[in-house]
Amino acid sequence: MAVRAAGVNPAVSLEGATVRFTSERGTVTALENVGLQVPPGGFVSLLGPSGCGKSTLLRLVADLVPPTQGTVSVLGGPPATARVNRELGFVFQDPTLLPWRSAVDNVRLPLEVGPKKRDRSGQRTPEELLRLVGLAGREHALPHELSGGMRQRVAIARALVSEPRILLMDEPFGALDEITRDTLNEELLRIWQETGTTILFVTHSIPEAVFLSQRVLVLATNPGRVRELIDCELPYPRPLSVRETPDFIRIASRLRALLQTC
Repeated sequence: MAVRAAGVNPAVSLEGATVRFTSERGTVTALENVGLQVPPGGFVSLLGPSGCGKSTLLRLVADLVPPTQGTVSVLGGPPATARVNRELGFVFQDPTLLPWRSAVDNVRLPLEVGPKKRDRSGQRTPEELLRLVGLAGREHALPHELSGGMRQRVAIARALVSEPRILLMDEPFGALDEITRDTLNEELLRIWQETGTTILFVTHSIPEAVFLSQRVLVLATNPGRVRELIDCELPYPRPLSVRETPDFIRIASRLRALLQTC
């Protein structure tokens, strides 16, 4: 089943994407016949039960997993080209910061390893990115001196330092308390609108998906497959109070009903 966002050339395009893993215990189909198109600058969340292939889909886009069948195109070419050109940023649930490096040195790390990207003139410095994510004044703090939410902010800044055109986020706020998660949801929307980066965001939270996204891709399991693509027709900017509105509740209720059939 192919799901398309009409009107623009996609930043990410999957056509009939299938992923199978084979081991001594047999073959598992993680994704089957998945189609999706994400426009440049779009924000799409992936929502579904555990085992439906959300993280696998991100890894397809990141060139970490090859498709068994079908095609994956990123920025008009193969995912490997986007990866080599450092057009992709990845944020995981665990910020995985180096404990002996300060916040700013952790953000700087991608600039010190791997192939150099195009001329960085005009790009944000690591210090500017830490200010962008709300960590001005904590540039020289070590990871153990930062809260969980602050460490995740450092991870987001690190993912942005190479100025990726696509940001892949795999449950980045899943381990945080509700208050911190709400704050980082608001911060992420601000960063997205300021940078214009295309975002694919994995979450298990219906309210988070509706609050952040332009569209939510619902995946079913056994095997992972597209259930439906839902538009979140709520205007930006979105204050947290939007979650109490009838339109928000209507979209969330529809997603909840879909998940009950996945």
